[in-house]
Amino acid sequence: MHEGLNERQRDVLDWVGQGCPEGVWPDSTHKVSAQALQSRGLIKVTKRRGHWNAQLTDRGRQCLADGDTTTVQKVRTNYTDQLLEELRANNNILIKPVESGPHAVNWASRVSAARQSGKIPHTQEIRGKQTYRGYEIKLVDIPAWRLAELTPVPVPARLTCLHSVVTALQNQAQIMGLTTPVQVRALRIVQAHITAAESQGHTAAFASAQGASPSHRRRSAPPHFTITAHGTTVGFRVLQEQNRSAHIATDKELAEAKKHTWMRIPRFDYSPSDRLRFILIGGAPHRATEWADLPGRPLEIQLAEIAQEVTLRGEAAERQSHADQKARETEQQRREVALQKARDAYTHAHRVRHLREQADAWHQGKRLAEFITAVRKHAGSLPTCQEKVETEAWLAFADAHLQHVIEAATAPRLATPPEPSTADLQPYLADAGASTRPAPTDPKTAERNAPGADSDGPSLDRENP
Repeated sequence: MHEGLNERQRDVLDWVGQGCPEGVWPDSTHKVSAQALQSRGLIKVTKRRGHWNAQLTDRGRQCLADGDTTTVQKVRTNYTDQLLEELRANNNILIKPVESGPHAVNWASRVSAARQSGKIPHTQEIRGKQTYRGYEIKLVDIPAWRLAELTPVPVPARLTCLHSVVTALQNQAQIMGLTTPVQVRALRIVQAHITAAESQGHTAAFASAQGASPSHRRRSAPPHFTITAHGTTVGFRVLQEQNRSAHIATDKELAEAKKHTWMRIPRFDYSPSDRLRFILIGGAPHRATEWADLPGRPLEIQLAEIAQEVTLRGEAAERQSHADQKARETEQQRREVALQKARDAYTHAHRVRHLREQADAWHQGKRLAEFITAVRKHAGSLPTCQEKVETEAWLAFADAHLQHVIEAATAPRLATPPEPSTADLQPYLADAGASTRPAPTDPKTAERNAPGADSDGPSLDRENP
């Protein structure tokens, strides 16, 4: 095989035979080998506008056909093994620098080759995207719902025992805005889907009696029916696909366009097809938001996925509702603990102040007693006169006041603080790390209290803090 060629040249020849796939060579040195192959008449190299390309000649194809061409696959396999090994060594995430030039690695091609290698575990998938840090490559677990084996939803061959929703749709002037040839099929699919949904405990309801919508508003029109799963309502809009064909201008259009510069001849003509499309509105999308007839895969085959999608949206909303409720309860408990700590700190501070006041009163009483003793000693030396009478009256008053001061200073009782106001508790709430916002009681309140939301200031109840 490839007589007279070295191993590198044989590898490059095999690569050219594969169509020069990207991501195989880490640099541009393979182009040197390509020049050698061109000089032997095995390939033809072209360079146009900076784009390098190579193709086999008849002689090169014959030479390649004489041997086993597996080199490119081996190179790809080596790159994939290296990439997977590096991912596992870095917790399944890599950030690769994005470079330019002949030696730059095309990481998008490397990721694509890894996907096609068959070496990714069936429960995982590899993803790659451009980020501000570089090219991010991840190996992530596939959600269990994507791996689940779905039970096909049987579609009745004809309409019998109509569901009330199907009956309501059938009684429309123009059934869901569809043309006559596809109406019966659409109703059979809706009947099958509603039957499958109700078998899982969901409920269906008629949503709109609106007929055909203008073509430019079909996607924004109200849903035709709804299915409620786990408290989440998902609307279904049924559309008829359009066939597009090149428009052939009529003589009248050509004449009008020549006469009026503002006139535009349409490029395409549209006509109703027999293909249908389901659009889902509401809930958090998992698989998709739209399902349509595809070649070899009509909507009937995709009903199991649509049914699963409704269930997934309902379960996700239910989980989120429980999580929000738990978060509100946790926040309320945290606030109650912080509020109690603030009250305790407020009470402690009030008692400390009262204790200091008692100490000050004690010292004041001690000095007052010394002063009264000195005055009484002085009064004893006074003769009976008006001054002595006034001094004794003063001493009686001073003794009574001293007794009151002594009692206030020595009473061993804890002070009971007054009921605190919001302003009283604010310093202690800040010390406890408590927010002045109330715990949200519903999703709308939680949204209003989210970081960055407008606030009118502290919201603690002033009458009942």
